[in-house]
Amino acid sequence: MTFTVSFARVCRFRMLLSAALLVPALVFAQAPQTPANPSSVVPPAAVAPADQKVDPNQYVIGPGDTLQIFVWRNPELTATVPVRPDGKISTPLNEDMVAVGKTPSRLARDIEKVLSEYVRSPTVNVIVNTPVGVYSQIQVIGQVTKPGPLPYRAGMKVLDAVLAVGGLTQFAAGNRAKVVRTVDGHPQQLRVKLDALVNKGDMGQNLELRPGDVLVVPESVF
Repeated sequence: MTFTVSFARVCRFRMLLSAALLVPALVFAQAPQTPANPSSVVPPAAVAPADQKVDPNQYVIGPGDTLQIFVWRNPELTATVPVRPDGKISTPLNEDMVAVGKTPSRLARDIEKVLSEYVRSPTVNVIVNTPVGVYSQIQVIGQVTKPGPLPYRAGMKVLDAVLAVGGLTQFAAGNRAKVVRTVDGHPQQLRVKLDALVNKGDMGQNLELRPGDVLVVPESVF
């Protein structure tokens, strides 16, 4: 009898001991893990949004844009500059250079020509950090629901612009619409049949737009 009671007590003691060891283990497993270096963890809100991307071969620089001029292997010549209201920029070794009306690639080549007097075989990249000038917009005027400017983005097409302004009005002569574009200082007109594009799905009319384009939608003649 005495042996039976002692054995039962031993079993009970082992069960209590196992439970006591199991509870802290469960709590530790469920507890959130603290990183070794909390300062190295960046909260989601602190992550900077991606910069707006522009096509360096198509985007046309305008007044108010902010440009990053990067000169390879010459950090002292690298700078971030605004485009002044007079359309010019000032960079190290280059006090005044016209930037308005040029693509970033064209401006980079022009800067390279100036720097070649001081630096051997300079390589320049021009990045548009903040496109805010009029040349970074598309204008939609005439018989659309909400005429006005639209921010340009690479690959933007006529249908994107039409949808962004709410579509055509009931008085629009969509098939007589046109895109007015300035090329080398000379205006050009590209005909586009918006009715065929919107109502019949004629994607051949879905022209690709460029910065500074003006989409004109005339009124129907009754």
